[in-house]
Amino acid sequence: MSTDTLSNQDDHAHEHDHHDTSGTKLFGFWVYLMSDLVIFGSLFATYAVLLRGTADGPTGAEIFELPLILISTFLLLVSSFTYGMAVLAMNADRVAQVKTWLGVTFLLGAGFIGLEAYEFNHLIHLGYGPDRSAFLSAFFTLVGTHGLHVIFGLIWILVMLIQVQTKGLTDMTRPRIMCLSLFWHFLDIVWICVFSFVYLMGVL
Repeated sequence: MSTDTLSNQDDHAHEHDHHDTSGTKLFGFWVYLMSDLVIFGSLFATYAVLLRGTADGPTGAEIFELPLILISTFLLLVSSFTYGMAVLAMNADRVAQVKTWLGVTFLLGAGFIGLEAYEFNHLIHLGYGPDRSAFLSAFFTLVGTHGLHVIFGLIWILVMLIQVQTKGLTDMTRPRIMCLSLFWHFLDIVWICVFSFVYLMGVL
């Protein structure tokens, strides 16, 4: 058997190992997302139970600023699109474009968090903090948990930007970008549920 044949076999074996590990990573990450889904599901259920527990405090219709929430929602939905563009750029081996789209996604996500921080601060300033009623406690917990996930996602984007800058698109960075893609789109779906169930139904 020639050395070329052996080296080809080694390459194929290495490639196969790489696909196995990145596949395992993605599967493991799906399992994590499913457990996260259970957490959000229980928070939604708690919110539904405590929705009427306003303790003579304000209802959602009295405190939610829908125009502000619509802007937040728009920012997060667009950030999902820009992340998709980053993945397309990665598949085409365009490192500069990957960094650009990740950067844009980060800015949109940061804008979303900025508006959420403003909303929370504004409500607490008015005396409508999480300790005001069971309804507000459930509201802050549900929306705040989603917000913390977005902050974690933003930190992850920064880490990926540094890794793509220093290492390029490698067998290590590609699966991580794909896992982050799943995470980011997952947060988008959860937010659509939050927007519909908490804000729209709260105002109607």
